[in-house]
Amino acid sequence: MGSYKAHYSVILLYFFLGNFFVPQCIAIGVDANQTAWLFVNASEASARPIPETLFGIFFEEINHAGAGGLWAELVSNRGFEAGGPNVPSNIDPWSIIGDESSIIVSTDRSSCFERNKIALRMEVLCDSEGTNICPAGGVGIYNPGFWGMNIEKGKTYKVVLYVRSLEAINLSVSLTGSNDLQTLATSDIIASASDVSNWTKVEVLLEAKATDHNSRLQLKTSRKGVIWFDQVSAMPLDTFKGHGFRNDLSAMMADLKPRFVRFPGGCFVEGEWLRNAFRWKATVGPWEERPGHFGDVWMYWTDDGLGYFEFLQLSEDLGAFPVWVFNNGISHNDQVDTSSVLPFVQEALDGIEFARGDPQSKWGSVRAAMGHPEPFDLRYVAIGNEDCGKKNYRGNYLKFYNAIRQAYPDIKMISNCDGSSRQLDHPADFYDYHVYTSASNLFSMSHQFDRTSRNGPKAFVSEYAVTGKDAGTGSLLAGLAEAAFLIGIEKNSDVVEMASYAPLFVNTNDRRWNPDAIVFNSSQLYGTPSYWVQLFFAESSAANVLNTKLQTNASSLVASAITWKSSNDSKNYLRIKVVNFGSDNVNLNIRVDGLGTNSIQLSGSTKTVLTSGNMADENSFKAPNKVVPTQSLLENAGEDMMVVLLPRSFTSFDLLTEDSSNLRTRGTDYSSISSF
Repeated sequence: MGSYKAHYSVILLYFFLGNFFVPQCIAIGVDANQTAWLFVNASEASARPIPETLFGIFFEEINHAGAGGLWAELVSNRGFEAGGPNVPSNIDPWSIIGDESSIIVSTDRSSCFERNKIALRMEVLCDSEGTNICPAGGVGIYNPGFWGMNIEKGKTYKVVLYVRSLEAINLSVSLTGSNDLQTLATSDIIASASDVSNWTKVEVLLEAKATDHNSRLQLKTSRKGVIWFDQVSAMPLDTFKGHGFRNDLSAMMADLKPRFVRFPGGCFVEGEWLRNAFRWKATVGPWEERPGHFGDVWMYWTDDGLGYFEFLQLSEDLGAFPVWVFNNGISHNDQVDTSSVLPFVQEALDGIEFARGDPQSKWGSVRAAMGHPEPFDLRYVAIGNEDCGKKNYRGNYLKFYNAIRQAYPDIKMISNCDGSSRQLDHPADFYDYHVYTSASNLFSMSHQFDRTSRNGPKAFVSEYAVTGKDAGTGSLLAGLAEAAFLIGIEKNSDVVEMASYAPLFVNTNDRRWNPDAIVFNSSQLYGTPSYWVQLFFAESSAANVLNTKLQTNASSLVASAITWKSSNDSKNYLRIKVVNFGSDNVNLNIRVDGLGTNSIQLSGSTKTVLTSGNMADENSFKAPNKVVPTQSLLENAGEDMMVVLLPRSFTSFDLLTEDSSNLRTRGTDYSSISSF
């Protein structure tokens, strides 16, 4: 402690002199750099455990994030149900190959599936011989998927369809270019009338012999007759852990090392009207039998191939806890009276049983039949989304809370009401906190939870982001403000136990919300600066946060420090994160106290910086790496360092510690120093 005090006194002297002379220097324009001091207490007494769940991800079906995105299904409107249960139905984006002299396409309610009765009827008027000869290649229907199917050479795609006909069929199933001039893969379905007189499931494997990012699926014939189709699917065989998720998008999620996945919304859970809310029971079981529904908040149809089971599976595949948000009888425009909400309560109880129940239980057996006999590790549920203050919320909430607490006393329940500034008037394990605001406001909110009561429910910051003009479609400025906010959350992780950015994904063909963390189309993707900011915190969950003290005249700096043990090399690291939100360089003097002598290794220490030439800079498909972290060796690593913080930057100093005897670490963390 003696050496610490001596050093501290010297720095205070420099600080005083610096403060005394800085105004004059600025006035005469000699040196615009600011000077600041950061003291890090790395002693065991200073360290405080960070919850293992602190940083995770929030998935909402918005911006075609799932349908046409994370869920790898290539066919859009595969069951022809997008127009609802009435006929004629809306079959978009299916289109006809041929003209009215050769083919007539309509819909009827002849499907063999009770919950989705619409089927497509294709009457072929031409033939391979006679007076009305079919065009070369035949006539039929095609589906361009979600703004073009990404078909890649050498990969195999599984096409499944249900077909029925009163006559023999000779049908070609093909993946072609968007103009039908190039065939990437094809196979024929030949069957007698007796083989297809009833609805018959047909599976075809197609191996692509070329690549086309804007492909389509075609069903064609040159034989006269009537053929019915239903539930036409095309999926790549190669998906994330074999469970149907698009590999590249899943990999970007996995890189964040999320400790939880909140799903499936958001407003998607509520619906503009209850009739269009996400109801989990309609999204489980065989995919062919799922009715699908119209998401009337974000205005598109989903076949619900990505359903409740798949979200639970995704959480497990990412090594994250599932956080299930369910409807509590309230939508944006209508709501169920508390006296009539018990069916919704029972639906929630059944949903928990589906996830956690014995495989012999009613709903656990449904899960087991879907290929997962072991229970999922569901520990958290959110009772509604953004419904606090609505007429029936409190009454409905208590019905859910009491029933779940009685049946599953270990389940942690999340209230929609904000308890950060005043206590809730109802019991809860967590309160939900959402914030969408400007960059300057969110930067200033790095101290939002400093004065929050440490008693009562913990905070779940389940939706945060910079929005508005200065956010653009994902600017550096937005990311820096979010970094400062997350540093505040990290330092207040005794009261904030979970946090996630929103929205996670956007398909550029249906951008309903700006900005988003991961931007994609059928074949491309990139992370916005907001995505890369989250990567700086990948090691924070289950680490230890240290006591830090920042001394500066500038109000543009925010800093934190953590320690953790990497499972990759079993070595201990100290990470110091600093945001410089200002427009000038800052000379930062860092002093680390509480470590053993010569405990920081020069060779294994690095510096990672996220910055760019302009605070409005963004990434794009043409320049996906314009604003990404850059990592380099930290040449002057030690207990005392003078570093330069670039303007509008987020910097991480990762110090490899040689002597860990005085450094408390937590071996439960699975993260690696090589996040970037």
